[in-house]
Amino acid sequence: MFHTPFRQAFFVMTHIFHRTPRVPLQTAVRGEGCYLFDADGRRYFDGSGGAAVSCLGHGHPEVVAAVAAQVQRLAYAHTSFFTSEPAEQLADLLAGRSPAGLAHAYFVSSGSEAVETALKMARQYHVERGEAGRRHVVSRRQSYHGNTLGALAIGGNAGRRALYEPLLAEAHHVSPCFARHGRQAGESDAQYAERLADELEQKILALGPRTVSAFVAETVVGATAGAVAPVPGYFPRIRAVCERHGVLLILDEVMSGMGRTGTYHAFEQEGVVPDLLCLAKGLGGGYQPIGAVLAAARVVDAIVGGSGAFQHGHTYVGHPVACAAALAVQTVVERDGLVARVAELGRGLDARLRSRFGDHPHVGDIRGRGLFQAIELVRERDTGEPFDPALQVHARVKRAAQERGLLCYPAGGTIDGRRGDHVLLAPPYIASVGQLDEAVERLGEALDAVVRGLPALE
Repeated sequence: MFHTPFRQAFFVMTHIFHRTPRVPLQTAVRGEGCYLFDADGRRYFDGSGGAAVSCLGHGHPEVVAAVAAQVQRLAYAHTSFFTSEPAEQLADLLAGRSPAGLAHAYFVSSGSEAVETALKMARQYHVERGEAGRRHVVSRRQSYHGNTLGALAIGGNAGRRALYEPLLAEAHHVSPCFARHGRQAGESDAQYAERLADELEQKILALGPRTVSAFVAETVVGATAGAVAPVPGYFPRIRAVCERHGVLLILDEVMSGMGRTGTYHAFEQEGVVPDLLCLAKGLGGGYQPIGAVLAAARVVDAIVGGSGAFQHGHTYVGHPVACAAALAVQTVVERDGLVARVAELGRGLDARLRSRFGDHPHVGDIRGRGLFQAIELVRERDTGEPFDPALQVHARVKRAAQERGLLCYPAGGTIDGRRGDHVLLAPPYIASVGQLDEAVERLGEALDAVVRGLPALE
């Protein structure tokens, strides 16, 4: 069989087509608490929970036991024939922790699936109500909503979209609520929020108000821009625009939800309630693949009272083992008061980041909520000038941190899809104060080492 040089060099040790085949990966063999261990015995503090996933850390005995028990009892039953006890119990729990009216759960296997599901649910809602012309979706630049084609289409991550642009459905984007890079000189938070709400309204009017199905936004922006929270008053203004024009509000809390920002739902800090809420990551804590859409009663009622069936589904919808794992995770989060703990630890993490990086010449911003925080990296602190994107500073910091036993979540294109670097921290809710201290210090050591190794910055 013919082998190319690349195949000989990079594929000889594995038959997996890895994300980055040219970059060798360590083999993770064990997880314990807030740490992962590789095949060589090295230990890593999981400072980003993978991608803000591992909210309870690794190997939690109650979750492991729940998964094992469910596999023994019932591993799988297709939802065209049956519901299951763990799915019903998980839906009850989520309804009980959510505002009145947001009480219907649809379980899927990932955040991308959750977003796809919400888009279809919004579309069918309008059709059932006799408004079949509502086909447009508006979202924001510098957002990320998943990697399936529908989710990628509405997402505003320029780098992830570029290759697949010819395949993507039509979507429409407005400005993100990113005060550091979008607020004008002399503009107050209220004025900035009002300007963005007006931009959304003008977009809806330009498309035709009766043609717009939904507006989609991350409550706190995750991977693409790095833990960017909205300015006060932004979402109430957005909600008002949506209501004025019959547009559904879909909030994506795949990364920021389930306690990550210090409230059970991130939107609780914004004074709004969405029509559809997308969840994943912290829902199951990585113990099983699971995502969910929580739907408002009016959305569900329109479908049930109309055609009577939601025209959507996947093989693993409502998977009993995934639901059992998530139920165990959420039971522990509630019983142990971990959301309040996240809020408290988050205040400490913010203080530690500001102490370590507040005067750092290459940190332009420190931001986030709860245990969902980031530092934005800059070439020049006083001017905010970003590093040359070709340097891939964020990726260098990731590697340097991993060498020092810290796992963090980096990204480039922070500012506009091309320029800007940030590093995100999203540690487990069970992390100790000492572990957070150590994580911040290792991140600082990694950044300093990277900067020393860059070409001259004069």
